[in-house]
Amino acid sequence: MTERYPLSPDMQTFIEESQRFPAEGPGLAAQRDAYNRLCRAYTPPRPADLEVIDTQLGGVPVRLYRPQSETPDPGWPGILYLHGGGWIVGNLDSHEFLTADLALRLNATVIAVDYRLAPEHPFPAPLDDCLTAWHGLQAQAQDYRLNLQRLAVAGDSAGGTLAAALCLALRDHGEPMPCAQALIYPLLTAASLLSETRYADAPLLSAKEVHECLAAYLPHAADHNNPLAMPLAAKNLSDLPPAFIAVSEFDPLHDHGVQYRSRLEEAGILVRFHEGTGLVHGSLRAHAPEAQGLYTALVTALSSYLHV
Repeated sequence: MTERYPLSPDMQTFIEESQRFPAEGPGLAAQRDAYNRLCRAYTPPRPADLEVIDTQLGGVPVRLYRPQSETPDPGWPGILYLHGGGWIVGNLDSHEFLTADLALRLNATVIAVDYRLAPEHPFPAPLDDCLTAWHGLQAQAQDYRLNLQRLAVAGDSAGGTLAAALCLALRDHGEPMPCAQALIYPLLTAASLLSETRYADAPLLSAKEVHECLAAYLPHAADHNNPLAMPLAAKNLSDLPPAFIAVSEFDPLHDHGVQYRSRLEEAGILVRFHEGTGLVHGSLRAHAPEAQGLYTALVTALSSYLHV
């Protein structure tokens, strides 16, 4: 499968290592177990200088990460982080490799959300949970010593879908929005774009797997045209937060981020864009220079949004 993609040796190694965690049987439970094993393999020990709090916001389980240091004035900048996993896998542990590191690198509070998963809980349940967590942060900002003016949202893959949709939902209801949105190789439309054909058999995410995830999240075809389900369906993208968008070159979802960037810019939204040359879907976990380039771009963008 990887022969037709010009990947670096480091990326080849990452793909081979990621494929060492196949599902040990049929069914969703086995798939989730395999994903959890993969995530554990890429999660380093928690840094000693990091405070970690498991709690709830409006009944939704969340995990807060923040440095063990004095609260900055006028409060911690923050990131509401929405994990990827095709809406069918992932939890508070799956992206700790990222959320813990972001908290220290950015000197910020990172709030990971354990939203409900499909197919047991299809759209709009995952988005509802993310909105509930956001509203909980607004209500309890003083408890967590947060600076509400410097609170961003970020997500990878399906989490990028939810992050973009959260901004749209808040805008449409006239509610306080994040200061920025960071979308990492997001899925933004149910339509078949060119990259889905070009990279249909790409390593770590195929076009077939994309459609399986969509079927679980959106069992009703009418929701394909709902902007809160698929943000590229939105007719109006004005008055949204500035965005960081990153895409992977060899990814069926590549053109999703490219098109969303264009649509946002046409609507007057400032966008920082990172083209992940040589990357596949899920590359944030990879130990490769090109993956580090994506992560550096993400950290740089988030720092500019949080520390003004």
